[in-house]
Amino acid sequence: MREILSNKLIRKLVLLFADAALVNLAALLALEIRFDFYITGSNIEYKIAFIDHFVIYTGIVLVIFYLFGLYRSLWRYASINEMMSIALAALWSNIATYITFLLLDVNMPRSFYIINMFTMAAFVGGLRFSYRVLRRIEMGKLQTNKLNRPLSKVLIIGAGEAGVMTAKELLRTPDMNKVLVGFVDDDSNKIGKKINGIPIVADISSGVKFLDDVDEIILAMPSITHKRRKEIIEIYKDSGVKMKILPGIYELIDGQVDIKKIRDVDIEDLLGRDSIALDNTKIAEDIKNKIVIVTGGGGSIGSELCRQIAGFSPKLLIIFDIYENSVYDIQNELKSKYPTLPLKVLIGSVRDVNRLDEIFLKYRPQLVFHAAAHKHVPLMEDSPFEAIKNNTVGTKNISEIAGKYEVQRFVLISTDKAVNPTNIMGASKRLAELVIQDMNKKYSTEYVAVRFGNVLGSNGSVIPLFKKQIEKGGPITVTHPDIIRYFMTIPEAVQLVLQAGSMAKGGEIFILDMGEPVKIVDLAEDLIRLSGFEPYEDINIEFTGLRPGEKLFEELLLAEEGILDTKHEKIFVGKPFDKDDDFTRKSLEGIIESTFEGNYSQLEQRIKFLIPSYRDKLEQKKA
Repeated sequence: MREILSNKLIRKLVLLFADAALVNLAALLALEIRFDFYITGSNIEYKIAFIDHFVIYTGIVLVIFYLFGLYRSLWRYASINEMMSIALAALWSNIATYITFLLLDVNMPRSFYIINMFTMAAFVGGLRFSYRVLRRIEMGKLQTNKLNRPLSKVLIIGAGEAGVMTAKELLRTPDMNKVLVGFVDDDSNKIGKKINGIPIVADISSGVKFLDDVDEIILAMPSITHKRRKEIIEIYKDSGVKMKILPGIYELIDGQVDIKKIRDVDIEDLLGRDSIALDNTKIAEDIKNKIVIVTGGGGSIGSELCRQIAGFSPKLLIIFDIYENSVYDIQNELKSKYPTLPLKVLIGSVRDVNRLDEIFLKYRPQLVFHAAAHKHVPLMEDSPFEAIKNNTVGTKNISEIAGKYEVQRFVLISTDKAVNPTNIMGASKRLAELVIQDMNKKYSTEYVAVRFGNVLGSNGSVIPLFKKQIEKGGPITVTHPDIIRYFMTIPEAVQLVLQAGSMAKGGEIFILDMGEPVKIVDLAEDLIRLSGFEPYEDINIEFTGLRPGEKLFEELLLAEEGILDTKHEKIFVGKPFDKDDDFTRKSLEGIIESTFEGNYSQLEQRIKFLIPSYRDKLEQKKA
């Protein structure tokens, strides 16, 4: 550290002495220019007067330079902004010198100060820009002598500010071993022009014609909409050229592009959507200074709930999960990001009524976000009783405890698989929805469910699985060529959960707008291409057949539910058929009884009795 500080100090001192010499040379040159390089006779007194007071002059100038930050800037980033600072510093240096010399009765021609402003700026600016030019020449030498590694030829999409900064960063980072060959842009007026000597070769739509001699594409348009980004990626994804992307504009710190932030284009860039407009004021009113508990807080959805809730300043955030490793990770993350956040991490299961009672008695949570659940369809088909115990009985346990301790609001995280379920996991979540609707009639607590489809990148989702299969060289396994799914990013899903929760009055099942469904085989093909391979040639796709309980497509609405709009364009309310309360409760009791008795055939019969749309294994085999 001392060595680094010492080097910085030496560099500043060298620059300081160089400036001291240059500003005096600039002043003497200004005098020469003023008198047409012929100073004789009476004019010599001006030169003598300046030399007699050069120490005062130098001190004034260096102080002004320091105040304008000329010794805080990095030479290698010298740019137009630096030049403007130098020009302003030169202006004020001469104004200050004029006033000082006037007070000291030092007589100098007024035109001297004007000429000196220009010579000073030229000398001082020239020093800094000369360093930058020499450094670029040196980097060019490094690039051409890089241990015989071939240079990667780069095309940048976007000739705006971010594209220019990306180009500059590539030049400043020779160890990346990349050379910029051109830009493409959506502004046709820019085509044929050059930026730093690099041509803008075409508009975006026709830029694919120039990819024969390109090894890499960088999309440097961070402020465009996700829809437009998706369109651009679609144009280039079949080119066989590796694509990278500069993330959103919020990641450009202090106007500098960090080359490390340029990442590979991912499937989320094709499937994700534009950011959601939220009523953060209403969400903040619901969460600020409240005691909030998140069950399953270490899972994909649960941990994101914790992240976003933490940003709304709860009085206490309780993370509850049975799996200690995952909650340990989110605990450390939140402590780092929110050092003053009141946080409690508790281990336990929603199956354990005594543990839940103990927690609610001690902490008295006001808001419950219930994300604890078994969610893997094939695994639950092999362990059906565990699905019911955790997803249905667990929900019954915690929702009853919430009612007992007069929790303000209880939000159940549900799934599209609860609609016309063809598997035990979906059935268990549909039963959980019925549980909380029944609890809404028994207690003052507002009980609601939020139903959505698959989330990108969650534990156990297809995308991480496909990535692992690609890393191994394939094949990618897809159950059926026609299978489709809805997808949403985890942050987007959680934002809408919080928004829906803030809109709740009790008893609703909120349904999130999942956008357009995606064909899984198309997703697999896109992921292969984005990884730099060709589907069915480099990486094969194999169809393995639908797994037990798996549908070709998921639904978000039951036939008997009528969908209603809400104030938010991406949130709807489905009002289920109002079943008889006694019938629902007795049916649930029978299902729970069959579960703990381990009677599977009876369990399926009782589920179908309560949920007529449930298709048991026998019906699926017949189909």
